[in-house]
Amino acid sequence: MRIAVVAHVRHPIAPPFRGGMEAHSWHLADALARRGHAVTLMASGDSAPPPGVTVLPSFAEHYDQRFPWHDYHGSQVLNDHVDDGFAGVCRALLDGNFDIVHNNSLHRYPPRLARACRLPMVTSLHVPPFDALRRAVHESAAAWCRFTVPSRRQADVWWPMGAPEAAHVVPNGIAPDLWPFRDTGDGSAVWSGRITPTKGTHFAVQAALMARVPLTLYGTIEHRDYFEETVRPFLGPDIRYGGHLEGAALAAAIGAASVLLFTPLWEEPFGLAAVEAMATGVPVAAIDMGAVREVIGEAGTYAQADDVSGLANALRAAMAIPRRTVRDRVLRLYTTDRMIAGYEEAYAMARAGRSAFRADRTFPPIELRIAPRTATLAVVGLPQ
Repeated sequence: MRIAVVAHVRHPIAPPFRGGMEAHSWHLADALARRGHAVTLMASGDSAPPPGVTVLPSFAEHYDQRFPWHDYHGSQVLNDHVDDGFAGVCRALLDGNFDIVHNNSLHRYPPRLARACRLPMVTSLHVPPFDALRRAVHESAAAWCRFTVPSRRQADVWWPMGAPEAAHVVPNGIAPDLWPFRDTGDGSAVWSGRITPTKGTHFAVQAALMARVPLTLYGTIEHRDYFEETVRPFLGPDIRYGGHLEGAALAAAIGAASVLLFTPLWEEPFGLAAVEAMATGVPVAAIDMGAVREVIGEAGTYAQADDVSGLANALRAAMAIPRRTVRDRVLRLYTTDRMIAGYEEAYAMARAGRSAFRADRTFPPIELRIAPRTATLAVVGLPQ
């Protein structure tokens, strides 16, 4: 199939990945290409695609370069910039003759476009709902416009009155060979992710100090003030910042530890960092938020978000979980092959839904009119 993967554009889709969404888009495109599909990645022009994947720039560069999130989030200038870019993406999707579109963008235009123009699309929802996207999702569900969430918890969050037939639960997956199993740890703890308040890095630091277990932090410093105020004062012999590592180096560093601290302070949709550590055999001590317990299961121990001493106890208890048990949960539930099979099933249903709708209809030419400043998308010449 000819598949367009539409990525989020805050950061480039390139290793070392700035977060789970960037990693997901890159590995999704890579896995689809490896299965023989012709994949076009619609992402910022400074992305670095996997071999065999073509990049069609949706923006010249990722928007955080010009409009840093913490300075411009919610501002009209950033909203206009992103809307302008996705207006172009919509036109490219209509012109591209793709068999299916996999939408990872978190932008409201693509699902509305798919619903209006009968464009086969699967939109993956990687975050809890926010108003503009929630409305687009709830108004766009159709046999050819389908949605995936990575956990049952997120299905309930997105559709509290019950998910529509067009919704699928498809857990995220990783390639286990990129996260080699280690049968023993060195007695230390690790934390991995974007260093920002919602990821709760400071809770990991406090719990590790209370448990008297050395901790190394890995990841990009997304929120500099947060790092300087709540993390840097504790750096020393027992709390260390190991930098933002790429690929094999990160897998080796995490796999050498005895426990991962996973500390989300938001409605966690999945927890890719936890699953990556679990693949190496590292058990998880986690704050029980969102889908955390659903995803980690028997591979972890849990504490509430306001309970540092509970997290310290969970940290010590997690070290006793057999590492093979931890790895086996990933092999059973969270592989790339399992994820892609779920997506391909949704692709087939979207394409079949489009074919069934079009079986007895002839469409006149379509003219797309998008007005970014007023957040409207109109399709002229399409039967309703």
